[in-house]
Amino acid sequence: MRKPRKTLTTLLALVTAFSITACSTSGSGSAPSSAEPSKAADPAAQTAAPAVNADEPGWKSDTKPITFDWYLNFSWFPNKWGVDATSQYITKKTGVNINFIVPAGNENEKLNTMIASGKLPDFITLGWYEDAVKKMIEGKMVLPLNELAKQYDPYFFKVADPAKTSWYTQKDGNFYGYPNASSSPQDYKKYGENFVSNQTFMVRKDMYEALGKPDMSTQEGFLAALKAAKEKFPEVNGQPLIPLGLHEFNEVGNYSLLAGDQNSSMLQNFLSIPYEKDGKLYDRSTDPEFVSWLKTFRKANEMGLLAKDIFIDKRPQMEEKIAQGRYFAMLYQRSDMANQNISLYQKDPNKVYIAVDGPANSKKDAPTLAGPGISGWTVTLISKDVKDKARAIKFLSYLISEEGNKDLYLGEKGVSYDTINGKDQFKPEVLDLMNKDRSAFDKKYGSSFTFWMLMDTNMNLQWAPPSVEPIKQPEEWTKGKTKSFSQYDNINPTGTSEEGMAHTKIGQLWGKALPKLLLAKSDSEFDQIFDKYQKDRDAAGFAKVRDYQEQAFEANNKKIAEFSK
Repeated sequence: MRKPRKTLTTLLALVTAFSITACSTSGSGSAPSSAEPSKAADPAAQTAAPAVNADEPGWKSDTKPITFDWYLNFSWFPNKWGVDATSQYITKKTGVNINFIVPAGNENEKLNTMIASGKLPDFITLGWYEDAVKKMIEGKMVLPLNELAKQYDPYFFKVADPAKTSWYTQKDGNFYGYPNASSSPQDYKKYGENFVSNQTFMVRKDMYEALGKPDMSTQEGFLAALKAAKEKFPEVNGQPLIPLGLHEFNEVGNYSLLAGDQNSSMLQNFLSIPYEKDGKLYDRSTDPEFVSWLKTFRKANEMGLLAKDIFIDKRPQMEEKIAQGRYFAMLYQRSDMANQNISLYQKDPNKVYIAVDGPANSKKDAPTLAGPGISGWTVTLISKDVKDKARAIKFLSYLISEEGNKDLYLGEKGVSYDTINGKDQFKPEVLDLMNKDRSAFDKKYGSSFTFWMLMDTNMNLQWAPPSVEPIKQPEEWTKGKTKSFSQYDNINPTGTSEEGMAHTKIGQLWGKALPKLLLAKSDSEFDQIFDKYQKDRDAAGFAKVRDYQEQAFEANNKKIAEFSK
């Protein structure tokens, strides 16, 4: 969380905003309600429809053992189904076992290879912003969920959120994926005061306080604090201090500074750079405040404050260094470092990472951080090659229902939770383990959305315990700064269209330009690199991409207005 992402094995990943713009649009106008399935021809139907009961959860009609292969496009996902108490309980209850398939290396390479082969696992979960979503839909490699539900499990329409299915409905009238961690405009009205962002500027508490809690919101203060930290704390347990940490660099840039979609980055949100002006999309990547701060990062490198590590480290290496407390400051998603921060806190609460005011614009406006949006974080699709269509859609219905979400969050009653003081909640010893050692908790209990693929982060508020340190402080810091950017989701062209290829090219251009900008020896060299990037961007078809985005943006506004009535 593009938005890159991001990222997340704990419940903290829940509220990740995935303010990240990418993926395909559903066309203009309002989409059909999920309660009124498309009348289009049914590509899912291959046998006569069995008798179904729209008032009864479909999964209860068949609990014979079955194993589904489920691809997760996140190489960092560490858990196996059936090891912990919660997944064992769900398998015993529904008959469904899961074999997770997780790429060992580059996610895009693995997924593209599978797509090229023409055969996919039963379920596929990936970021909604991934180009592969459109490839699979256009290639007819995944089945329309509305048609599957209509034929095999109409109960789906009782538990699915119409706003979410409407949002993901394509031009053909079908929707193929269902999101997790999704919040509609109605959800903001109902739960908004509880919403938090994943986007934070974190510092090591003991070092920050030893430096006198410097103001790092100005460019001068930012550089002075990094310099003072390196001078006062040159080493951490015999290893060089890393003054500043960022998300990992990839082929389209770096989420901390700017993603390849040219619309969303943490730095831009901290600088409160608008997404639109006068009802039209704004080119955030050329905003003077943003460019000026990029030059500050360049200056930091000139001063020896950007370690080589940040340009080459991937997430596993970064997690190791976070756990060692080697970074002074990080422009980073808090949930991506939650496990390591918990470990640090257990050893010494003063050496934990806390959120503080980070880079700000020259007017000192409050940041506008990405909160949960209608697109959510990931989408889950069912492959045309699925071994049992009926069991697949019934299991999906179960997972998105309140019953399924409660099972995934609280686990089995008497094992991981009980009714205590009239409220269903984690048993004290279970909650204690979750707060102290998330990894051990996942392996033993597997609840609290260890398996987050269809988690509903609003539904779970009724069961979630209050946050505790070190999770609480960064979470609380984002409250009141969190915004919904749903209208900017799904506006980027993807696939093999002219605009889609241009967008991909522009992202790659930025991925190559960003490190050069930060490593430039002077501001004048920076300007030359940035000017060339803009010219190359124009030559790649930037104007066509913007026209596409503008139309998609207008369609999003109409769609949101329709289901917000």
